[in-house]
Amino acid sequence: MLTKLKAIYEKWLLCTGILASFFLLLTRINWGWQFLVTGKGKLANPGPVIEFFQGLGIPFPTFNVYLVGLTEFLGGLFLILGLGSRIITIPLAITMFVAYLTADQAAFFSFFSDTEAFVKATPFPFLITVLTVLFFGAGTFSVDRLIGRFFSKSYSCAEDKG
Repeated sequence: MLTKLKAIYEKWLLCTGILASFFLLLTRINWGWQFLVTGKGKLANPGPVIEFFQGLGIPFPTFNVYLVGLTEFLGGLFLILGLGSRIITIPLAITMFVAYLTADQAAFFSFFSDTEAFVKATPFPFLITVLTVLFFGAGTFSVDRLIGRFFSKSYSCAEDKG
């Protein structure tokens, strides 16, 4: 009986592992695209965003609009591809924390007292996405995985010749 339960559990783990990679792929594509479009919008029409940043009291608003726009655009592209995923999520997460602290400050500080306000804030799904990719990686269907396979094969071949 335990052997049968163990076999069922192992099949369940295999199936959910495959589904996890699809989930990560869909998450990366959807929110990567959102980052890319948002960043492109800032870069293509910076004027209103500069004014918005000035209104929030963000220092060097012009520089920061271009910095955030470029970070979101390239970060979104890298997320879609699954390239350098765990690295690119760091500047994206910083961008989202800054967005919380400037544009959604009340929601950010209500994390414990009003969780609903925190999760309804605009930066929340972006932040959850980048934290998910940071902690779990890009998944099987990513350029990161292809690069990892290439280097692990190269390393093991060199090791075999040694």
